Amino acid sequence: MPTRHLRINTAAPDELKAALDALAAELELPTAFSPEVLAEAEAAAEGAALPAKDLTDLDLVTIDPPGARDLDQAVLIERDGDGHRIRYAIASVGSFVTPGGALDEEVRRRAMTVYGPTGSVPLHPEVLSAGAASLLAGQVAPACVWDVRIDSTGEVRSSAVERALVRSRAQLTYDQVQDALDGRAQLAEGVPADLPRLLAEVGRARQAQEVARGAVSLDLPEQVVELGDGGRYVLDSRTVLEVEGYNAQISLLTGIVAAEMMLGAGVGILRTLPPAREKDVAKLRRTAHALGVPWPDGMSYPDLVRSVKASTPEGAAFLNEATALFRGAGYLALPVSPGEGGDDGEGGDVVSTQHAAIASDYAHVTAPLRRLVDRYGLEACLAIAADTEVPGWVREALPELPSAMGARGRRASAYERGAVDAMEALVLRGREGEELRGVVVDVDEKKPQRGEVQVAEPAVHAVVEGEGLELGAEVTVRVAEVDVQARKVRVEVV
Repeated sequence: MPTRHLRINTAAPDELKAALDALAAELELPTAFSPEVLAEAEAAAEGAALPAKDLTDLDLVTIDPPGARDLDQAVLIERDGDGHRIRYAIASVGSFVTPGGALDEEVRRRAMTVYGPTGSVPLHPEVLSAGAASLLAGQVAPACVWDVRIDSTGEVRSSAVERALVRSRAQLTYDQVQDALDGRAQLAEGVPADLPRLLAEVGRARQAQEVARGAVSLDLPEQVVELGDGGRYVLDSRTVLEVEGYNAQISLLTGIVAAEMMLGAGVGILRTLPPAREKDVAKLRRTAHALGVPWPDGMSYPDLVRSVKASTPEGAAFLNEATALFRGAGYLALPVSPGEGGDDGEGGDVVSTQHAAIASDYAHVTAPLRRLVDRYGLEACLAIAADTEVPGWVREALPELPSAMGARGRRASAYERGAVDAMEALVLRGREGEELRGVVVDVDEKKPQRGEVQVAEPAVHAVVEGEGLELGAEVTVRVAEVDVQARKVRVEVV
């Protein structure tokens, strides 16, 4: 499920650090790695089994936020007749983690990197995630290299994957690629000069495919907390760049072809999502009306979501509310276990393999440094592509992966939500008694005098109390209580 991106762009105050530390302890987030795990990771970094195939001649580059060190993906795009050929190298974590070892057990316990506004709790020790296993510029590293060919409309012509050595030419940021695409700057020597243009061509073609499928694309704005005048913290937002959307399409494309590969072989693990519930769509329609976001009759919610700009407070608030449509995401292990699906009326199982938001079968295979499940999906695809047996340790782990990822995902989401609550409290600290304009976006069915309000400025969520709360109603609220360490904000209807 998409989550809000909220980070602090200045030194975090002690009360925020204390709130986040308490939250991590409350959720029993694992922090430090044991000496045994660290020793195994360091040994793997120095003595990993490297593939014989050498693709270090490919002009691959990474595109990530500034300062990123856990680099999962590197890309090269070339023309291929009237279409394109995409080489997408994904960090080969399987080259470093020994099944059944101490490192493997710890990674299975963590399942994913957990992100917060002041840092992250990594899935792997940094000697791997920001070192030997990362696709750092100039470093020779093992990778799972996808080779996908698409036609001029973005339709897939062919796909394959193999393990090989690669070397990224440069670590680019989204801003650098966007500036090059817009003609404001040039990329460094050694980077293919046509990369921005080809990335845009592929991205736009795949976005058109996305629209044709009826998929929902939800690009939430990144919100940034900064220290303003008078020592007060203020909230600003950073609009998602075009190239970020194009780059995301490469990852989505890879996940789609990986899912097709695993479904064809009947083994692997998919990312699934049921269709949006009617009551959630109806609620989103009321929220759109209250926020002044036009929703013409006959327009589908995927089309509406694509049309809303996150650059306005109303648009950002609407997109944040639209995350409710992504409830129920999970994983499906292949082959499907008996009883896992619904009854087809004839004693058999009916299992939906689709990801409703993507409107396609889909798998997580592009972020193995940050997600446990990707390592298993990649190893399955490597074996399928090579026409060899999927490793036994992969097959044995598949049935338990959906529940493990679900439990760890809920914990990560709880931490991210709690961190957002703490940050919003920081923004409203010192504003007790002020009156703010907002929209009621949720009402407690059991306690109708209690709900949630989306404040227009600053764009924060808060618990609201008052009589006669109506979903979608515009209200003026007074800031009644702010507690950063308790991660609590409460407002009252004026």
